[in-house]
Amino acid sequence: MTRKKILVVDDEENIRILYSEELQDEGYDVITASNAEDADIKIKESNPDLITLDIKMPGMDGIELLRKLREYDKNIPIVMCSAYSDYKQDFRTWASEAYIIKSSDMLELKSTIREIFKKREVGKLGD
Repeated sequence: MTRKKILVVDDEENIRILYSEELQDEGYDVITASNAEDADIKIKESNPDLITLDIKMPGMDGIELLRKLREYDKNIPIVMCSAYSDYKQDFRTWASEAYIIKSSDMLELKSTIREIFKKREVGKLGD
């Protein structure tokens, strides 16, 4: 079985490092991007299996990038990650698979990612 590839998009370097290390420990290949433009390039280059996406970023924010991504790929799972719970009620984030409040405790993010991949595997088996 090939390792799943995750793209972490966040303007904060510490978050990118934390997510990268924690997700690599879970057995994933991790690519990082510091903004939407960088993410757009890396998506096309590396074809990730899942994207974690920060909302508040300079330039194009995560909600705008989510909308853009859905225009050309409706199937890639996207997990919105924000320090702000306010956006959870914003209907524009509903195009994502999940919404996680950032925390140094990575359990929620890791279990959400596992669940998304498990559901997709079950879906493939049913095809």
